[in-house]
Amino acid sequence: MNARVLRDTYGVPHLEAGDPLALVYLQGVTTARDRAWQIELERRRFLGTSAAFLGPEAVAWDVFARQARLADTAQRCFEALDDETREWITAYVEGVNHGLPGGAMRAPEFAETGLTLEAWEPWAPLGIWLAVHVLFAGFPTKLWRTHVARQLGDESIDLFTSEGPHGAGSNGWLIPGPRTESGQAVLAGDPHRYIESPGVYQQIGLRCPEYDVIGLAVPGIPGVAHFGHTGKVAWAITNAMADYQDLYAEQLRRTPSGVEALGFDGWKPCSTHHEVVEVAGAASVEVEVIETERGPVIIQGADSTQATSLRYPPRVVGRLGFEVLPKLLRATTVDEVDAAVEGWVEPVNVVLAADTAGGLLHRTAGIVPRRHPDNRMRVVPAWKVGHEWDGWEPMPRATVDGPAVMANARELAAPLGVEFASPHRSRRIRELISTRDRWTVDQMPEIHTDTHLGSAPAILDLLADLEDLSPEATKLRTELLEWDRHMDVASTTASTYAAVRKALVSRLTDHFGVLENAEGPEVFAPWMDTLTHVSYALQNLLHANLPDINVTWLAREALEEVAHRKPRPPWGETHQLSPLHALRGPLFAPNEEPIDLGLSGDHHCVMSTASLPGLTDVCIRGSAARYAFDLADRSASGWIVPLGASGVLGDPHHHDQLPLWLRGELAPVEGPLTREDRSFAVEIKGFGTVRLDEADLDRELDLIYEWVSAERATYWGMGELSRDEIAATYRFLDSVPTHHVYVVRLDDVPIALLQTYDPQADPAGSAYDVQPGDLGLHLLIAPGDAQPGFTGNLLSAVGQFVFLRLGHPRVVVEPDSRNAAAIDRFHRTGFTLGPKADIVLPDGTTKSAQFAFLTREQFLG
Repeated sequence: MNARVLRDTYGVPHLEAGDPLALVYLQGVTTARDRAWQIELERRRFLGTSAAFLGPEAVAWDVFARQARLADTAQRCFEALDDETREWITAYVEGVNHGLPGGAMRAPEFAETGLTLEAWEPWAPLGIWLAVHVLFAGFPTKLWRTHVARQLGDESIDLFTSEGPHGAGSNGWLIPGPRTESGQAVLAGDPHRYIESPGVYQQIGLRCPEYDVIGLAVPGIPGVAHFGHTGKVAWAITNAMADYQDLYAEQLRRTPSGVEALGFDGWKPCSTHHEVVEVAGAASVEVEVIETERGPVIIQGADSTQATSLRYPPRVVGRLGFEVLPKLLRATTVDEVDAAVEGWVEPVNVVLAADTAGGLLHRTAGIVPRRHPDNRMRVVPAWKVGHEWDGWEPMPRATVDGPAVMANARELAAPLGVEFASPHRSRRIRELISTRDRWTVDQMPEIHTDTHLGSAPAILDLLADLEDLSPEATKLRTELLEWDRHMDVASTTASTYAAVRKALVSRLTDHFGVLENAEGPEVFAPWMDTLTHVSYALQNLLHANLPDINVTWLAREALEEVAHRKPRPPWGETHQLSPLHALRGPLFAPNEEPIDLGLSGDHHCVMSTASLPGLTDVCIRGSAARYAFDLADRSASGWIVPLGASGVLGDPHHHDQLPLWLRGELAPVEGPLTREDRSFAVEIKGFGTVRLDEADLDRELDLIYEWVSAERATYWGMGELSRDEIAATYRFLDSVPTHHVYVVRLDDVPIALLQTYDPQADPAGSAYDVQPGDLGLHLLIAPGDAQPGFTGNLLSAVGQFVFLRLGHPRVVVEPDSRNAAAIDRFHRTGFTLGPKADIVLPDGTTKSAQFAFLTREQFLG
């Protein structure tokens, strides 16, 4: 199987290679080219070095990343992997390192911030995963509850329970074969996250002789972790809302030998060291990194004797669960998916899966510590007995005997957590599924896009009981009570309801002023904001016993306020999508026509497009992807992401899926595919048009054989090979993603053979110090009469190809040290001569090579 990148109509990459290592390398290369800024930003975040180019606003995160020891934890987890998984992840990283320079050249954020590339660590994918998910379980909420208990008393610790996710949630449903037209299961849903630009999910196809998978990958992570279809089995996840991270109040003391922390068995030494966070445009920040027996200290008190430490499973067990990823790609049954996810660690998920043999799976996956109930609610004292971890909770699972739904509610995962999503979405999905006896995969958008607001009665019932209203408020109340409770983009009543809700939230928040200005690190500020908690806990607060608050009076005031304003516009005029970008960059390029970003839906709708109800209608969280997997025919499946396959502003596929996503439509997972075009042409004055095309061995093998076997190609080393042997060599090169062969033409006449390679995957790489993004070149000029300036013009065209089209920062050549003419030619055209070294070739022979290098800066100069 040849190594190649195919693209569908929306630029989604479908990758093919001869084996899993070649395929995951190609995934790394392709991801780096499509999402360079995104994945390098995430890498710098887990390292705690993002402030060096983002400036002071990134300092709080960088300090947390250093204190929480994310990078060290990622390295530990990587080193604990089995050899096969480590090799697989390393191949992905090598692909990223090779593809990043070209991707960075296309992404404008690198030039805007001055961010320069570095070689990725082999454990970088694990670090990215940690950085993306370390706040997923919402441990800062324990800081909030502790704050509430201090200010309002322990009886109020769960007053602000929202039964709704602050950071992420998801929908997922499985309709078994007896309830579908095809007789095979349909698996569908949509993960809810902050809508980022570029998006958090990457549609991808991965095909090699061992497996053929389509799914939603996380950029920077190999394989397909969350949502995939192998043809015979499909799986999907939602956040289980489990509680598996603890915060401990620590007492510290300084001694001549370091720092000690008080545990239930006395004072024990801590590990300590100092790190420095560099900050663009400001002074650097020194960070003291302390780790107690519980875990890393993430909050230090003003007097340095009080602190808060974080205990989280990967830091404790030295595993993240990445062994699962390659196993999922090979799965063909739900039993194999089940066995694979048994090794998962973090975050804890609910898993649904179905296979073509009728197998069905509904379970939780991950690890949750067994410990005192207080650990789940608040910050607990490290020095008191009873708050230690004592093994792991069993992972609940359920028998699937009908449609199964997962929507973050207090259902299957109830024993694992404290606060879950309100059941509105879960109930509504079940209700919708029950409306048909037989479903098809094409009908899944009917569920995806449902806008019924299940939480609306909490306010509407309150309004129904109000008395002594003005005529304007009475009229408005009538309109709201007659409303169909759908948050549709064109509905003015939906917009009016949102305005009343916002006014009510604002008034409620005013009554909790004692909770304002909670102390703590800036990185946790979103979890310590009173308005946010009132917004999400509104249903609970409206039914709670609040002796000092007249909720009925507040509701009347809110209704009167909105009734006396000018009429509200349609919901979609204020409920607009606003994707998050680290530099607050634009969504549309200057030469592009903006798209109306008005949205249907709301936080508690199945079409969950969440804003902060007490503050703004702008949507920053919603479906980070939607999928519908058909077990009867994978090609009938559909998917969509909010923006597009490319993370590069101005690229045709940067946001070409946005119109479909806004309408709730899906794109086909297996549309028409075309091979990624790597050809290049340039007009050189006084010379002609030079064109480079990937070699077509079916058409051009005779030409290649003639050139490489000629006597003048002695140093090419193939003169004694037969035509079949040369054919086998070049077919092998065509099967690996690290090597490429091009025929160079001048005004359509073949003039040279160019071979490029990634030195990381070539014998040459072991003979010199490889730098990130290096590209090796072999150039064979065809027989012909000498022409003045021919070689210089040819090398100029090749240079423009590798530096300006492919984006590599440096090329390396290694002609035979006896080939004085070639060495002189390279030297005269600007190459810097490097060391002479022996290269051990695959057949065991040794080539004495003269290395030479040319950088992009030298070429452009």
